[in-house]
Amino acid sequence: MDDCIFCKIARGEIGSKIIYENDNFFSIPDANPIVEGHTLIIPKKHFKTLLDMPSTLAGELFDCIKKTVEKIIKNINAGGSVGFNIVNNNFKAAGQVVNHLHFHIIPRRDGDGIKVIA
Repeated sequence: MDDCIFCKIARGEIGSKIIYENDNFFSIPDANPIVEGHTLIIPKKHFKTLLDMPSTLAGELFDCIKKTVEKIIKNINAGGSVGFNIVNNNFKAAGQVVNHLHFHIIPRRDGDGIKVIA
């Protein structure tokens, strides 16, 4: 997708700090973080939602999530980070703003006041 911001980042047309990457996924800091360490996991290929991603990529997706979480939690742990949420919105009705599959990693601290629907 020529006008997709995440595709442009994946192609190197827009610079971003890469936290972790493997063959099919990469992670970057969220441009508008809700907490310190808020990070996005993004596939290098354009998939609109999780339903479009081949199941065969699940292992690499979880590799990217795990390695990214390990890095960001380690970097901000001095601030009292004790957990994290993985959030994925699919389609507009669920809050998807960028129509390119991505996952939010949200570091959590005791008493941070963040509400996540479970």
